[in-house]
Amino acid sequence: MQAHLRSTICVGLLAATTAVFCAAQTEGPSATVSQETAGIVMHRGTETLRLSVCGPGVLHIVAGPGDPKSASPAEPWLLHACSPVHFDFVQDANSATLRTAQLQVSLRLATGQLTYLDAAGHTLLSESDRLTRVYTPDVINGEKVYHVSDRFMPTPTEGFYGLGQHQNGVFDYRGNVVELAQANTDVAVPLLISTNGYGIMWNTASHSWFDNRFPTELKLSTDAADAIDYYFIYGPEIDQIVHQYRDLTGHAPLFGEWVYGFVQSKDRYRSAKELLDVAAEYRSQHVPLDLIVQDWFWWKRRGDPEFSEDYLKPYPDVPAALKQLHDEHVHAIISVWAVTDENSDLYKEMKKDNLNIRGTTDYDPSNPAARELFWNHLVKPLMEQGWDGFWLDSAEPEAWNGFSDATLDTLRLAIGNGARYTNIFPLLHTGNIYDHWRAATDRKRIFILTRSAFLGQQRNATTVWSGDVMGTFFDFRKQIAAGLNFEVSGIPYWTTDIAGYGWPYERDTRDPSYQELYTRWFEFGVFCPIFRTHGHRVNNTNEIFSYGPQVPTLIAYDKLRYRLLPYIYSLAWRVTNDDYTIMRPLIMDWRTDLKVRAIGDEYMFGPSILVNPVTLEDATERTVYLPPAPAWYDFWAGTKLNGDQRIQAAAPLERIPLYVKAGTILPLGPEVEYATQAPDAPITLRIYRGADADFTLYEDEGDTYDYEKGEYATIPLHWDEASSTLTIGARQGQYPGMGRNRTFRIVLVDATHGTGAQIEPNPAKQIQYDGSAVQVALP
Repeated sequence: MQAHLRSTICVGLLAATTAVFCAAQTEGPSATVSQETAGIVMHRGTETLRLSVCGPGVLHIVAGPGDPKSASPAEPWLLHACSPVHFDFVQDANSATLRTAQLQVSLRLATGQLTYLDAAGHTLLSESDRLTRVYTPDVINGEKVYHVSDRFMPTPTEGFYGLGQHQNGVFDYRGNVVELAQANTDVAVPLLISTNGYGIMWNTASHSWFDNRFPTELKLSTDAADAIDYYFIYGPEIDQIVHQYRDLTGHAPLFGEWVYGFVQSKDRYRSAKELLDVAAEYRSQHVPLDLIVQDWFWWKRRGDPEFSEDYLKPYPDVPAALKQLHDEHVHAIISVWAVTDENSDLYKEMKKDNLNIRGTTDYDPSNPAARELFWNHLVKPLMEQGWDGFWLDSAEPEAWNGFSDATLDTLRLAIGNGARYTNIFPLLHTGNIYDHWRAATDRKRIFILTRSAFLGQQRNATTVWSGDVMGTFFDFRKQIAAGLNFEVSGIPYWTTDIAGYGWPYERDTRDPSYQELYTRWFEFGVFCPIFRTHGHRVNNTNEIFSYGPQVPTLIAYDKLRYRLLPYIYSLAWRVTNDDYTIMRPLIMDWRTDLKVRAIGDEYMFGPSILVNPVTLEDATERTVYLPPAPAWYDFWAGTKLNGDQRIQAAAPLERIPLYVKAGTILPLGPEVEYATQAPDAPITLRIYRGADADFTLYEDEGDTYDYEKGEYATIPLHWDEASSTLTIGARQGQYPGMGRNRTFRIVLVDATHGTGAQIEPNPAKQIQYDGSAVQVALP
């Protein structure tokens, strides 16, 4: 490690030159501010601050010594630069003010302090009036950089969320410190969300910190940069903030319909024959399954596409095995690592041309030649065998003997100093695979599972799982808050190893206490965006059938997930088309309700279903907060409850408390064994009365990118509470193979109709739909 010589600069202020010290904010010269096409520029001493208007609700702030244009020379997470939009600018002797249709920004000339307000003049956030922007020169990895920080004064009642995924068990980060550096189970996505209606996208890939341990002061800091650099994004609703974040960094593609079914995995299947045997067991017992995963150590040498002799002994023809799985309507993905064996052909080729990250056996995804080599040598041959996607494990990356904590900090990449780009690897790595896949085919949608993420990664068709967490109720509780914060970080697809990975605390599927944990976690998994089991168990099994007396409960929840697929796949379309978020902390829909600010163990699954995981061993009930709504229905009993109250919900082991919001149309499919088994089967529309309701049912052929060309269909549904009338609107659009006629079974939910997961035998109405609008009056 290189010694760092530091001195702190409070630009435009008195400053010590040999110690970390800043003089008072008021001691510097006054600022001068001028208007430019893109926004305003401020000069104060040797500091320049540029505020660019990227939209009515999006501002880009860059500030630093001299006249920096960004925190780092390259910003591959950004897809769209700011385009100038109309704003007004005024200044007087004390301040300069910029106004858009949605925002105001006031800059105090005496101190350079920024204050953000909404259009009505309500303060959203202010920089500190004690000390704001600080720049500390440093030399890291031989390059002059600055350690930068900015201090803000949060309002008393706002909560803070997002920032990726962290294992501290905290949902609202108010009063906490969060380190933003990639590591196994810890994901750095520097998008901060506030219940005040704004987000801050901290625009750097360097090792950074969110520090609010003094609750009235928020400090954002970065280890290696040229400037303070962030986007201030106004909603005020969190969905609007996420939408604008994705406008800047990329939108999420739609997975194949099969991805939203059940994903079976374990550490590990030791041959292609095992994959076939497991799939056959699911099919023979008529238990739903869509995807099976081949974990690591299938290879002869990590980095080369050759399978080991032991893997091939029972069934030597891997492409034939994949074809058999496909014939049984089972998809398969395979684990591929960025770290390679030193004796692999891939590593030798990388080493020869300096395409690895120096000092590691990882390829450098910031190097175009390395990207090509990694794809052509390793991934493309596997794709051509018929694998449906890839599990990109250890994407932080791991470098030395499993070490994954900010590994790039002291290294160098083709893109630049590793200290500047500590957190960028997962974005570039997944982007390499996604971009090559898309260039190769549009006939199959790729699915990428990975362990880490960064800004913009949603555009790479990735799902992040929460890493190698342990199998305890303590760890289970932490995953819910971790997942909810990840979801509001702008990346929509997340999952876990149900009941934990294993090492260093491996569990036995025959242990009743572990069966309880697995059942509770499995119930939660049904209501994650991606429904997946994985882990290493003492007795080397992890299929649904492995959990003794809990097997019937597990199968019942697997079947419930499949009945929900019309709802889930339609919401997945909204993720792609509208920048929606499926797994929704309560702050997304009740942002101004202070009662939900710290609730990190219940959430909405889509617009309608309130999910309440049970995370205490031996529990038979749990406290549930029902947010304000016309009413809530117990999903299992059909009973109606008032909103804005706390209740004790019954929670025997076989039941996760679920509540459906009044004013819901919930589409449910038939019982099937794989996602696309019965595309033209009747759909049940459960009506939860008490308010008007709308839902748009989405359909396509299920597994190509033709939806991007407009080949899909939507059916708008509307319930009018006053007239007790359901309108099924005219179908919009079409796609090859689309059925023209469909049966809708209408169920009005109450204590005797439409309860639980079972198919209602006596619908209130049954409608034959041919694509034309139809209106149905119901009692």
